[in-house]
Amino acid sequence: MPHTVLLAEDDRAIRNALERALTLEGYQVMAVADGVEALAQAHRNRPDVLLLDVMMPGIDGLQVCRVLRAEGDRTPVLMLTALVETADRIAGLDAGADDYVVKPFDVEEVFARLRALLRRTSPVGADGAPAAGAPGPLPERFVEAAGIRMDPQARRAWRGARELELTRTEFELLELLVRNAGIVLDHSTIYDRIWGYDFGPGSKNLAVYVGYLRRKLDEPDAPQLIHTVRGVGYVLRED
Repeated sequence: MPHTVLLAEDDRAIRNALERALTLEGYQVMAVADGVEALAQAHRNRPDVLLLDVMMPGIDGLQVCRVLRAEGDRTPVLMLTALVETADRIAGLDAGADDYVVKPFDVEEVFARLRALLRRTSPVGADGAPAAGAPGPLPERFVEAAGIRMDPQARRAWRGARELELTRTEFELLELLVRNAGIVLDHSTIYDRIWGYDFGPGSKNLAVYVGYLRRKLDEPDAPQLIHTVRGVGYVLRED
């Protein structure tokens, strides 16, 4: 069965072009022009992934994402945005988005990010084994390092006794760092493992997620856990 994409974009030319490209790529596309239609469609026919424009009249993409997350809907969300400031990207993460693409974009980048989101949400069988087409075995019940404890199956994480509220991408980034605690992971390795695609040295995507994850991890009078190794990448360790 083809994956279903709910596309919400108020610019008709962009919406039509993306709908055609996604259809040719093998997706089943539900295309709507605003946030009200997006919510109605998501409630009627739950898609595999949502592709939401941030700036739409009435209910915008951020509000759509907030409503779905408040309802407990964890369907992955990829944001389309012309806003490039860090604060704008953080607003998207706050709303519960999993990733974003900055306009103007290459459609191949959209495809790559959608593939990465769908790989990370592939279903598992009733016996706990990966379903057909799902990648790899499930991880062990808990992983721990540097005062962080994670339950990959339940997608829960704690620093000490405090539970962390993480988006899907934040959780997977933290899990990668915890599993490789003390090892410096370079940018390309992290991009490949988390997004399935290296967006090149000019991309700020990883830095935004690391910064946001630090805000959730850091505590007063406690050591910082995620360290930047300038020109290389990041490492999780307690100093």
